[in-house]
Amino acid sequence: MLMLENLSRRFGENTAVASANLEIPDGQMVGIIGRSGAGKSTLLKLLNRLTDPSDGKIVYAGTDIAQLKGRELREWRSDCAMIFQQFNLVGRLDVITNVLTGRLYTMPAWRSMTQTFTAHERAFAIQALDRLGMAHTALQRAETLSGGQQQRVAIARALAQEPKILLADEPIASLDPMNAKIVMDALRSINQQDGKTVICNLHTLDTARNYCDRIIGMSAGKIVFDGTPDLLTTDMAREIYGAEAEEFDEAATSTTLPDSEAVAALKEAAAHV
Repeated sequence: MLMLENLSRRFGENTAVASANLEIPDGQMVGIIGRSGAGKSTLLKLLNRLTDPSDGKIVYAGTDIAQLKGRELREWRSDCAMIFQQFNLVGRLDVITNVLTGRLYTMPAWRSMTQTFTAHERAFAIQALDRLGMAHTALQRAETLSGGQQQRVAIARALAQEPKILLADEPIASLDPMNAKIVMDALRSINQQDGKTVICNLHTLDTARNYCDRIIGMSAGKIVFDGTPDLLTTDMAREIYGAEAEEFDEAATSTTLPDSEAVAALKEAAAHV
């Protein structure tokens, strides 16, 4: 079980996450919703320790993740894989090498530096790609793929880490409806077939309702809703989004711009590669 105890993150006078308390059982699929700037991306970065909490605890299997450093922190980031809105692939490298970067933590330093992979590791990467219907692209450069294909490769890379938890920060915000469905179907399949905990930041209510066992609503850094999809009433959605019902319904069917928090997460993740 993943537990947050009075978890907060402040940036100067701005509180991005305010005293968050959650218990997320293993194997649950959770959707986090809210307007841009509500604190959704900061919350995921805290879980992955791409940013450090100002206060509070992140407890998993009896360990306070907020206190980890060095090798133990790198091990946690391997166990708690992150999928980004903008894919975060290396465009000049082929697809299979991008997927295999998810295995770097398990390799000796010299193999990581030289990108030397065994036949077993390559077979493992192909299997991960095959689950996402992308095995046929293994030798293509990542930059030649469409956005939806790149996101599926990014999910395969996360699977290559053999994580216990998958975090997805706005994984479909920049995708067309067909590719968005493919990506969300893939995440739901991983959750159901592998029993992995999946926590997604999502812009649209319909997506959260259709795919998630549980929905968490955030507003101004605070958790203002935590329950099953059927409990997310129109009045509660208004509180989360600060809008009239017809406004957030319209937003749910429109294409949204990339969240500035997600862009910041990419920059921080690149610094840890």
